[in-house]
Amino acid sequence: MHIEELLLKNYRNYEQLEAHFENKVNVILGENAQGKTNVMESIYVLAMAKSHRTSNDKELIRWDEDYAKIEGRIAKTRGSLPMQLVISKKGKRARYNHIEQRKLSQYVGNMNVVMFAPEDLHLVKGSPQVRRRFIDMEIGQVSPVYLHDISQYQKVLQQRNHYLKQLQLRQQTDQAMLDILTEQFIGFAARIVAKRFEFLRLLEQWALPIHQGISRGLETLKIEYKASAEVSEEQDLSKMVEVYHEKFAKIKNREIERGVTMFGAHRDDLAFLVNGRDVQTFGSQGQQRTTALSVKLAEIELINKEIGEYPILLLDDVLSELDDYRQSHLLNTIQGKVQTFVTTTSVEGIDHQTLKEAAAYRVTSGVMERTQ
Repeated sequence: MHIEELLLKNYRNYEQLEAHFENKVNVILGENAQGKTNVMESIYVLAMAKSHRTSNDKELIRWDEDYAKIEGRIAKTRGSLPMQLVISKKGKRARYNHIEQRKLSQYVGNMNVVMFAPEDLHLVKGSPQVRRRFIDMEIGQVSPVYLHDISQYQKVLQQRNHYLKQLQLRQQTDQAMLDILTEQFIGFAARIVAKRFEFLRLLEQWALPIHQGISRGLETLKIEYKASAEVSEEQDLSKMVEVYHEKFAKIKNREIERGVTMFGAHRDDLAFLVNGRDVQTFGSQGQQRTTALSVKLAEIELINKEIGEYPILLLDDVLSELDDYRQSHLLNTIQGKVQTFVTTTSVEGIDHQTLKEAAAYRVTSGVMERTQ
């Protein structure tokens, strides 16, 4: 799949933008703070209905305007289809093929993207929250059911925490309501964690040979899911539910004392092991970058396997973060099969055929023009 055209209105520093893109590598050049990352972000937001840079949608709306609009025409094997996302202070409205989507979970997944930005290097060395967000966003692209479960899980978690806080402060004394919320919470938690186990196993299968290629066969990558309760990949859904029930029964009084949910999918983490050692703690910066790059390239192949089309790749200012060898590996991998957007201040020093044949655009103060 690829995006043929992009229209922006009142998006960040763009009053208006109309751009047509090639189904190959598109390089967006510009000095810092001119708006090149905003173009990249808008493509991501069009696909995912949320930004990778901020959780506050109001930041996406141009100063002193009431709304922002992103439109795109997406070419797939079955034809070319329009997508539209309108962001206002009241919320978001999404259309796919001219039809309004009642739920964003039905909209997300119609256009698939893989984003690789400098902050994605924190996938390995950053906080557990960064890794949970990564896994939720990626599974959500290929599984609307997972998106729905995550959304419901967050709602029940909020309700459960609120009720635990009331019990802690003795504003409530009836524990029956807590039991009902715990039952709902466990159902969603088990389904989410089961899907995460399944996804990570597939991701590891794709990432392992890619990582070995980049490391010249010297390193073996393993991805582990670190659950906060004693659930495991070998357990079926009913066994997971049983484990969660036992866990929450044991810690019920402690949770009431603390006024917070102590276990669940929102407290789980991932670990990346290289040659059996946790790369977050023991890996060099080079190993951490190789791991992040391997995982991102694996995502491209996994999405292709799941939906039958390659996603769009967004490389936001990341080439300068990689050495020549990793740059070449990345560009060789995507050459000729993935529509790719690259933002950079300059392509000087990057000697690769893919970039020489790329379509190029220059951004200056919120205006983008094609240069080649």
